[in-house]
Amino acid sequence: MARIPLLQLSGISLTFGGDPIFDGLDLVVQPSDRVALVGRNGSGKSTLMKVMAGLIEPDAGLRVVPPGVTTGYMEQEPVLTGYATLGDYAAEGLDAGEDWRVEAAAEGLKFRPEAEASKASGGERRRAALARLLAHAPELMLLDEPTNHLDIEAIAWLEKFLTETRAGYVLISHDRAFLRALTKATLWIDRGQVRRQERGFSGFEDWREEVWSAEDDARHKLDRKIKAEARWAVEGISARRKRNQGRLRALQDMKADRASQIRRQGTAAMALESGGTSGKMVIEAKGLAKRYDDKVILTGFDLRVQRGDRVAFVGPNGVGKTTLLKMLTGEEAPDAGTVKLGTNLDIAVFDQARATLDLSMTLWDGLVNDPDMRVSGRADQVMVRGQPKHVIAYLKDFLFDESQARAPIGSLSGGERARLLLARIMARPSNLLILDEPTNDLDVETLDLLQDILGEYDGTVLLVSHDRDFIDRVANTTIAMEGDGRATVYAGGWTDYQSQRAERLTSDGAEAAQAAAPAARAAVKASDKPAGKASSAALSFTEKHRLESLPGVIAKLEAEIAKLTEFLADPTLFASSPAKFNKASEALVERQQQLAAAEEEWMGLEERAG
Repeated sequence: MARIPLLQLSGISLTFGGDPIFDGLDLVVQPSDRVALVGRNGSGKSTLMKVMAGLIEPDAGLRVVPPGVTTGYMEQEPVLTGYATLGDYAAEGLDAGEDWRVEAAAEGLKFRPEAEASKASGGERRRAALARLLAHAPELMLLDEPTNHLDIEAIAWLEKFLTETRAGYVLISHDRAFLRALTKATLWIDRGQVRRQERGFSGFEDWREEVWSAEDDARHKLDRKIKAEARWAVEGISARRKRNQGRLRALQDMKADRASQIRRQGTAAMALESGGTSGKMVIEAKGLAKRYDDKVILTGFDLRVQRGDRVAFVGPNGVGKTTLLKMLTGEEAPDAGTVKLGTNLDIAVFDQARATLDLSMTLWDGLVNDPDMRVSGRADQVMVRGQPKHVIAYLKDFLFDESQARAPIGSLSGGERARLLLARIMARPSNLLILDEPTNDLDVETLDLLQDILGEYDGTVLLVSHDRDFIDRVANTTIAMEGDGRATVYAGGWTDYQSQRAERLTSDGAEAAQAAAPAARAAVKASDKPAGKASSAALSFTEKHRLESLPGVIAKLEAEIAKLTEFLADPTLFASSPAKFNKASEALVERQQQLAAAEEEWMGLEERAG
C-alpha cells in the first residue's frame, strides 16, 4: 500500500530579483523520513525550508500538505512580543495539561521556561523555539540549525529525542556527527538544483565527488566537441553551405548550453601564516582558581601549553570555558594562581559573539578600518599577511560577491559573518589562535578547509567548540570542564576523552570497592553478620553527585506522571483526540518506567552509602 507523503513540492520556482534560487523544483517528504538538507552557505537551504513550511510563497509551483498532517518549523529569530515568559511562548497552542511537554524539552535543552521573554538572549530564544516545536510534536519537523547555542550535553539529548521520535524531519546542521547519527537520506542544493540520495549524510562527500567528477567529464567532452565543430565551421563549410546550416545551428546550441552552465562556487581562499616563532612554552598555568559570587568556575587548575599544541575546551554552557580562555591569555585575572605567557606571542582571537564586528559598517569599511589591516593613504586596499591587496579581491577570496562589499555587515547570514571574521584574523600573521565557537553556521566545505588549515598551521591553537567531529579532527588535547570548579586534562580529541573518562570512572569505582572491602569484611566479622549481607562501599564522586540529584529527578517524574494521569482522566479524550490520547499514554508508560529505574538506582546507592 502506497504511503501518503507528508509534503510534496511540484514545479517550485523562486527568485528574489536576480538569478533563480530554484527553478522547476520537485520534492517529496515521506512519513518517518530523516533527511539532511545540505549545501553551501547562501545556496538557499533556509529559503527552501521556509518554502516547505509555507512561510515563503514561491513564484510558481505547488506546495501540498495532506489534510490532517501537522508540520512544524523552528524559527531562527522568534518574535516573543506579547509573551511574559519563554515558557508561555513555548506552550502556546498546547491543550491544558500538556505543559509537561515544554518542561521536559526545557530540561533537555537547558533553558528556563520561567525566564522573562523580554530579557532573553538570542540563544535562549532559539532554545525556546526548539522546545516549542518538540512540545507540539508535529508529524513533520523542519529544523534549521537546531544545535546552534546548544552545548554537547543538550546536543546529545536532542540526538536521542530525534532518534526515538516517530515524526519525519528535514534537518539543516553544520554538526557532521549529528547529521551522520540521525539522517537516512540527503537533499543537496547545488546551484539551484536539488538532488536527493537515499543515504544519510555519512555518504554525502563521496556522492558529491562522484557528481562533480561526472559533471567535469561531461563538460570536457562538450568543450572538445565544440572545439572540433568550430574548426569544421571555419575550414569545411564553404563546399556544402546549404546542407551544413543544421550542423551550424547545432554548434550554436552547444555553445549556448555551455554558456548557460553555472560554474561551481570554489572554496574560500583561506590561509594562515604563522608569525615569528614563539617560545617552546606558550602558556604555563599553576593553581588557577576563579569564582563569581557563589558559583565556582575553577579550583586548583594546572596546565602547560607548548608550541604547536591544539587544545580543545569542552563542557556545558555556562561552565566557564570562555572565562578560562581569558585567564590563560591574560585578558582576565584569576582569583588565585599564576599564568605565565611565553615569549614572542602574536595572538589572534575568533570570538563566539562576533563582538569585534560592527554590524552598522559595510564589509568594505569593516576591513579597511581594521587597525591591523589598514594600508596608509589607501582606502581601497588592505594589508594581507604583509602584502597590500584590493578590498574586493580579498573579499572574493572568502566567497563574497562584489555587490556585497557596500552592504552592511548586519545584513550577512551567520555563516557569512563567521567567514568575514576569519578573513580579518587570517589577514595578519599569528602564532597563537584563540577560536571560541568557530564552527557555528559554517558550511561543510568551509569547515573542511578550516580543519585542513589548522592542521598545517605552525602555531598553537586554543579551541572552544561543541562540534564533536571538529574536535576529533583538530585537537590533540581536550580539557573537560565538568562544573563545581573541576577541569580535567585528557590526551586526544572528543572520542579519546569519552573513552578515557569511561575508563577512569570504572577504575575509580573498582578502586573504591577494593579499598572498602577489608573494612567491610572486618565489620561483618565483628558484628557476626551472616554471609552474603551487602556491605557498604565508598561511592565515587560521580556516584555521590548522582545520589544527591536523584531525589529531584524522582520528584520531577512523579509530577509529570501526575499531570499525565490527570490529562488521561478525561473520559472524552480518546474519542475527541485519539492521537493525543495515544501519545500521552506512551509518555505515561515511559515516565513510569523511568521512575521505577530511578527509585531502584537511588535505593542501591543509598544502601552502599550506608
